[in-house]
Amino acid sequence: MRLARLDVTLAQLAGLPVLVGDDTRPVVVRVSDADTVVALAGVCDGWSGSWGVWLRAHEGYGAGMIARDVKTLSTLLQVDHVVIDAATHARAHAEVVSALLSDDEVTLHNDVARITRAFNRPAPARPVHVWHVDDGVVSDDVRGLRRTSVRANVTYFEG
Repeated sequence: MRLARLDVTLAQLAGLPVLVGDDTRPVVVRVSDADTVVALAGVCDGWSGSWGVWLRAHEGYGAGMIARDVKTLSTLLQVDHVVIDAATHARAHAEVVSALLSDDEVTLHNDVARITRAFNRPAPARPVHVWHVDDGVVSDDVRGLRRTSVRANVTYFEG
């Protein structure tokens, strides 16, 4: 499995041509100087294929809001991957995001949330693969992807 992170500023993102994602080599976008979801929503018209977002969870932007934003963005763009980065508890944030991106009733108590019998419907039309970053490794608890190379503003993770 290979995942590529495209690091851009808002100006760089706005200057990109219409892009086409690739299901076999997913690209997750991280905008360094703006809200990634809002920035992508503003430029993704015409983009096709599989995409992902790299989002940083923190006290003011927790897992519930991330799930809401990913769900909203998935109505505009085919979002197949979300990577959750956080100073602490990235795995717990990812667990909440994953649960809230389903159509299921959610009861979950962990280090970042206490949710009892909640729904976040409708779920995105396609399943979203939720990853988290732990000590520099991008993981989904089944596999871990380590940074293998950096080319310009693209960082590759493989495993």
